[in-house]
Amino acid sequence: MSGSLNITAATVEPGLLVLPWNLPLDMWPDDTITALPKGISRHIVRFAQLDGYVIAIKETTDEMAQSEYEMLRNLQKIDVPCVEPVAVVQGRKDEQGNPLAAALVTRHLKFSMPFRALYSTTLRPETTQRLVDSLALLLVRLHNVGFFWGDVSLSNTLFRRDAGSFAAYLVDAETGRLYDNLTPGQREHDLEIARVNIAGELMDIQAGGKLDASIDPVATSESIMASYDTLWHELNDPELLKQSELWRINKRVQRLNELGFDIEELSIKTDEDGTHVKIQPKVVDSGHHARRLLRLTGLDTEENQARRLLNDLDAYAATVSLLNLDEEVVAHLWLTRVFEPVIRAVPENLDSKLEPAEVFHQVLEHRWFMSQKQGRDVPLNEAVRDYIDNVLQYRRDEEVVINPPTGAFTASIGIHTDSIGFGAEDGPPPPRGADEPEVDWRDLV
Repeated sequence: MSGSLNITAATVEPGLLVLPWNLPLDMWPDDTITALPKGISRHIVRFAQLDGYVIAIKETTDEMAQSEYEMLRNLQKIDVPCVEPVAVVQGRKDEQGNPLAAALVTRHLKFSMPFRALYSTTLRPETTQRLVDSLALLLVRLHNVGFFWGDVSLSNTLFRRDAGSFAAYLVDAETGRLYDNLTPGQREHDLEIARVNIAGELMDIQAGGKLDASIDPVATSESIMASYDTLWHELNDPELLKQSELWRINKRVQRLNELGFDIEELSIKTDEDGTHVKIQPKVVDSGHHARRLLRLTGLDTEENQARRLLNDLDAYAATVSLLNLDEEVVAHLWLTRVFEPVIRAVPENLDSKLEPAEVFHQVLEHRWFMSQKQGRDVPLNEAVRDYIDNVLQYRRDEEVVINPPTGAFTASIGIHTDSIGFGAEDGPPPPRGADEPEVDWRDLV
């Protein structure tokens, strides 16, 4: 390695020093890089292994690498869903002493998928809408903390499965700026960028024959405006109530909690004659259910996954008559008797298919469909075995999404019945939420 490197990193990463920084990124040897699908980028991007995890490396200018690194660190400090910055590498030179571009290093988000990986077959209408809705939620969260993205697109976003939906994470922050507050004009500009970029991306895959014929790229892209407006107004608009309608204050808080947002405080003002009250919520952040599940069980999940797991926890408490026990005690019993046995039942060679919370959610879905088809209450342990044998083993690995060779399937794996214990007798199938699909969930992803 010729020349001296200047590496800025938040933590000590000795493995960075052995990477071939003296070579342009597009010339790195095959034994160094990891083949992962990635979104469309104006920069050269490669993936590599670093001390047991995968990193993404992007070549750019010194100024942009340093700026994006600092921006991602600032966004992480305020709990914005984004990739984790690892380092900035500057001062690169080749063997002849010629300068090379600076590199931004970020940590690859486990179990995440770029937009490109989701249309490897044909992108269905339901999946497309859920992607757009998750991007709208991410944009609302970013705008709430004063972040102007400047390059909103599906390709600049990573998606993780979230109990029938998707959770969106910001990947590319090089055009972003962080302000105390955004003006309406800045928010509308970001939305217009999103609308144009999404339409272009959908038209691109439509031209490649990978878009369902029923999907209108322009109409779908414009739906982000409606999703965004609904969320933004629900979170930020003041509400005028009559004195006799004060009960609606709790209703407003409940609606925000159901959307996954916590309230830090409510600003309440009365008019001069005291007949009306104006309330203005101050939203802290999304993750209401995820924080509650983390507090009760230690499980760190996406928001919809947390909502589904909490529903199953509550159903478990009712089924086995534990309603009079402390919530923390019930949560511990559910974790050790229900959740953990399901996860332990997954063979080791399949545990990179999906993250544990998503496996549990899909087992509940699979059990519900089995019960509907067979006209009986299918025990959970039976549903687990059937799900592993007939569904999970045929999914691609999503811990690190790699395009598998055609026809690469795993032989059926037997599960020992006596190794799965669920503590209490299995109750009826879990209740379905109003927003859950009526068709087979496997056809929607």
